[in-house]
Amino acid sequence: MPDAETGGEPITEEGIAALREEIEQLEGPGRIEMAARIKVARELGDLKENAEYHIAKEDQAHLETKIKRLRERLRNAVVVEVDGAADSFAFGHTAEVLDEKSGKVNTWTLVGSTEANLAEGRLSAESPIGRALMNAKVGQPVKAETPREIRTFIVQKLVS
Repeated sequence: MPDAETGGEPITEEGIAALREEIEQLEGPGRIEMAARIKVARELGDLKENAEYHIAKEDQAHLETKIKRLRERLRNAVVVEVDGAADSFAFGHTAEVLDEKSGKVNTWTLVGSTEANLAEGRLSAESPIGRALMNAKVGQPVKAETPREIRTFIVQKLVS
């Protein structure tokens, strides 16, 4: 769900802070650790037949690719201001949501796709369930079409 006005990916303040922290960690201690691994592997002998060296160089390439991708995400990120007075389940807000079929109540925060992690309670606003719940009022039944079925959810309580 790129932001219509800027073309960027929506993200929360917390998401942008976590992204910056991860980049800082990888570019600082991550690169230092990688350089140390390569140095130790180099000391093991002939580089042509040195598996440790080749593995370390491959891992270094993966690290640099990850840093590049995270920097790209950071460039494209658009922080969405969270409306603290919202009376519905909006982007950046947290709510307790009842899944009518299972009877389970989930506590979810609506976030951008790049910061989504259901295990941590962060639901992508771009997912079928996230799109259906976007701006739902407390007590309002909402139908979400998932790949397997149509499910009904009810926002029971806005947490923040």
